[in-house]
Amino acid sequence: ADYLDNGNNKMAIQQADKLLKKHKDLHCAKVLKAIGLQRTGKQDEAYALAQEVAALEPTDDNSLQALTILYREMHRPELVTKLYEAAVKKVPNSEEYHSHLFMAYARVGEYKKMQQAGMALYKIVPKNPYYFWSVMSLIMQSISAQDENLSKTMFLPLAERMVEKMVKEDKIEAEAEVELYYMILERLEKYKEALDVVRGKLGEKLTSELQSRENKCMAMYKKLHRWPECNALARRLLLKNSDDWQFYITYFDSVFQLIDESWTPPAEEEHSLEGEVHCSVEQAVRFIEDRITEESQSSRPLRGPYLAKLELIRRLRHRGCNDEHKLGDPEELMFQYFKRFGDKPCCFTDLKVFVDLLPPSQYTKFIRQLLGVIPLAAAAEDEVALPGDIKALQQHLCVVQLSRLLGIYHAMDKKQKLAVVRELMLRYRHGLEFGKSCLKTELQFSDYYCLLAVHLLLDLWLEGEEAAVWQCLTLLEEGLSHSPSNAQFKLLLIRIYCRLGAFEPVSELYSSLDAKHIQHDTIGYLLTRYASSLGHYAAASQSCNFALRFFHSNQKDTSEYIIQAYKYGAFEKIPEFIAFRNRLNSSLHFAQVRTERMLLDLLLEANISTSLEESIKSMSLSPEEDDIPWKDLRDNRDLTVLFSWDPKDRDISEEHRKLSLEEETLWLRLRSLTLRLVSGLPTLGHTIQPKNSEKTAENGVSSKIDTIRALLQQLEAAVDSGKKFLEQKIQYPVLGPPPTRMAGFFSSGSCQCQTSLFYLVSDIYELDTNGLEDSAEIQERIGNSFKSLVERLTDLFNKCKGDLIEVRDGTLKTHPNLLENLVFFVETISIALWVSSYCDSVLRPFKSNLQKKKKKKKESSVAMPPVFTHFLDYVTELQTLTSNVIDHIKGLEIFLTALKLEELSFKDTLLLQEEKRFTKTVQGKVQSSYHHSVQEIGELLKKRLDTIKKLKI
Repeated sequence: ADYLDNGNNKMAIQQADKLLKKHKDLHCAKVLKAIGLQRTGKQDEAYALAQEVAALEPTDDNSLQALTILYREMHRPELVTKLYEAAVKKVPNSEEYHSHLFMAYARVGEYKKMQQAGMALYKIVPKNPYYFWSVMSLIMQSISAQDENLSKTMFLPLAERMVEKMVKEDKIEAEAEVELYYMILERLEKYKEALDVVRGKLGEKLTSELQSRENKCMAMYKKLHRWPECNALARRLLLKNSDDWQFYITYFDSVFQLIDESWTPPAEEEHSLEGEVHCSVEQAVRFIEDRITEESQSSRPLRGPYLAKLELIRRLRHRGCNDEHKLGDPEELMFQYFKRFGDKPCCFTDLKVFVDLLPPSQYTKFIRQLLGVIPLAAAAEDEVALPGDIKALQQHLCVVQLSRLLGIYHAMDKKQKLAVVRELMLRYRHGLEFGKSCLKTELQFSDYYCLLAVHLLLDLWLEGEEAAVWQCLTLLEEGLSHSPSNAQFKLLLIRIYCRLGAFEPVSELYSSLDAKHIQHDTIGYLLTRYASSLGHYAAASQSCNFALRFFHSNQKDTSEYIIQAYKYGAFEKIPEFIAFRNRLNSSLHFAQVRTERMLLDLLLEANISTSLEESIKSMSLSPEEDDIPWKDLRDNRDLTVLFSWDPKDRDISEEHRKLSLEEETLWLRLRSLTLRLVSGLPTLGHTIQPKNSEKTAENGVSSKIDTIRALLQQLEAAVDSGKKFLEQKIQYPVLGPPPTRMAGFFSSGSCQCQTSLFYLVSDIYELDTNGLEDSAEIQERIGNSFKSLVERLTDLFNKCKGDLIEVRDGTLKTHPNLLENLVFFVETISIALWVSSYCDSVLRPFKSNLQKKKKKKKESSVAMPPVFTHFLDYVTELQTLTSNVIDHIKGLEIFLTALKLEELSFKDTLLLQEEKRFTKTVQGKVQSSYHHSVQEIGELLKKRLDTIKKLKI
């Protein structure tokens, strides 16, 4: 066991063997040996040995624990349940084994058996937690029930009765048990009863979370539309803590609900269960004014009351009331707010919500007013006035961010924008002085200046200023050198390098982000969208594996979280964990990465049909199966991970999100159908069947071609939907969702090529089943397909021609679309080869049959059917074309190696001497990335060329 703990698996196996020689029936030694075998990659031997022990139904703790560890490493949790089922039968009164059995069921989500195991445990040892494990398992059955009705009429009422029994017998002990009762009543929509529980004696147990009772009451009042209680409770909680924003929102919601219902407080009795109620705008205004007065006397400045005043103005204006003047002018209130909190980084995000209260004509005046109160050091006429301390710097930064948000920078012309960029970079470099003592992991105080300058340069780039994008990269690399932990610099660099077609620097940047857990799903798309499309196949493989590892481990990890929640009675968390697991299993990104990774593996590994068959087998792919949950696909991408200070009309809108999801789903469908069609090729293996044989349906091959033809129809439909979508010519914001590869797939001609290749498969199959004799028409059709395919592939190659990087007027311009087209070419030529390989497997037997006939008849020549000539011409042309592409790629390599980038001159240059070295670095990275892409594409094509040379029937 010590050797296993230290990772010395071979020694562990040796020691176990020694022990087994002396005591050959020592179960535990066998299992420890099996663990060693499993960890050294001998899974089959390990499994056999484990099953040998399991068959004996051991009951000693050591063997059971060791087998549990082994099965977990094998990802076979269902075997653990069998193990403990047997142990419990033999030792029926063991509390330990019963609880292990319960947890084993929890790992595999067997809720009904969990319920039974929980009750069995309670009978042996009447402890409350065991009883409530059983109750929780009923709730889980209700959550997972397909039939909503069954959940409401059977599982939940039964759970409710079980808890009520404990309540009547006064056996409720822990807070978790009350939480569980509340959860059942809430799911049964018995809100009144749930409220009584929380407000009653049982509710006194709810103490672990701050305001746990109040929050639950509030939730029930809202469900019951009891607005007077909502209002009174929110009011009371705000009197306790006037900085709690959620209660301001509830307070305002309830006030306006009561006004709309014309509610009046009863004359004699209490206003509500929770005390006094406010039901008019006057009361709300007075209440907020009182909170502000109170705040001014508090020792610690609170933002809540001031923001609540702006929120109230916004709501009144939205309702078209004329009462807002009572609260003051929003512009003046925001100005006062800035004077109070402008030196806090949160000041910008606080005010951002309320800027639409300002009339656009006042924007410039408002910004000037804010600048007027910032203490900046006096400067000469043409110099920039700089802040003297961090507080002033923060205030100034807030104003610059607001200027961007109000669209003031967007309205400038090119010359003005460049002047602002210069000023921002000057302020950025000056601000670095305040951060000299910062640790490597801390951000510099002035980083946002640099980011804002880059945003302005991106505007210029989109307006056609090519040099601006290189300055963006230069400034970001400079920023990163001073602030190596700044995730925003890295994310923006990733986006821009990818836009330019350079994937090499991106892998390193992404791994330095050190994305944790769920982030592989929410921001992983930044990497995987470009991974396989820019020709860095090795890096693409790695980045897909990285993401997949997280998704696969999620299954196992979530089971562990659920078990911990049972152990510690955190019942309300269990449905959350289940929802989290489902959210990841139906993640759009997970489905995309799975599909792209398999296509990539086939491209890299499968050269000829035999290895294609092996690869498909090892991935357990089949054309009939579709493992993507199309109906439940969840878009978990975080599209706002890059900071943006753009005004609303230029920012990412809900519409953009919807369109992006639609586009991603369409593209995923195309990729998934392509993968399934490719996986169907080996299933059509040549079958020598007499013509018109009845047997073809039985041996499954004819049904396989039906599957292929059905998939082809789906592919046609998906292509049509894709084309329709692209006709809308959607433009996402520059920092919004990256567009998919769909547009390139169509415009390069790759789509038409691939579709006609799959149609060719159908024709060849027909030739195979009908024989050569009466198939002149099919042969001609196949001949024409071969010809048009070569033309289409040549067209596709023509769209790959041109320099990937060119220097124009002293500025560098990259052509990433040429690179993407080359990648499409490699993929299409690979599919062409797999299809040709299938043709070859069909035509070879025909040829040998003809040769046998020739020998029999002793004729000097038997007429060769035209399809052979067509095929040979086609293969020869494929070979020539692939050789031409390889020569073109060699040319690109030579060009990229010889390209000297040092002499670039930037017009309107903002570059200081020290920046020039960053420019060199940036250009070097892009050049090197392109060079590597071209090399990897070239290597892959050479492998394909070798394969083509083998295709000579």
